[in-house]
Amino acid sequence: MDITPLHTKVEKSIQLTLGVIVIENPKGFPRNESNLYYLKLDGKILWRAEKPMPDTLYTRVRLNDDGETLGTYTLSGHACELDLQTGKILSQTRLQ
Repeated sequence: MDITPLHTKVEKSIQLTLGVIVIENPKGFPRNESNLYYLKLDGKILWRAEKPMPDTLYTRVRLNDDGETLGTYTLSGHACELDLQTGKILSQTRLQ
């Protein structure tokens, strides 16, 4: 699937059966939006990841072994687990 980034450049994409998870480079990405999102095969955004703090952005993402959640990290030191179907935060921890 050809991905056109929203604001910066694609740092990582995870191809799934029904679409692709995209994380864009946080440098220069608008802080009021989420730089982690799920694109359907038709190119439309299914969801944007919920953020643990309004002004933070994601730096890393991986598909967890269960195939139903994503493991993420943010610029502000959060480690979050997200629901793959909705992008909502299931759990979060603040790293020191």
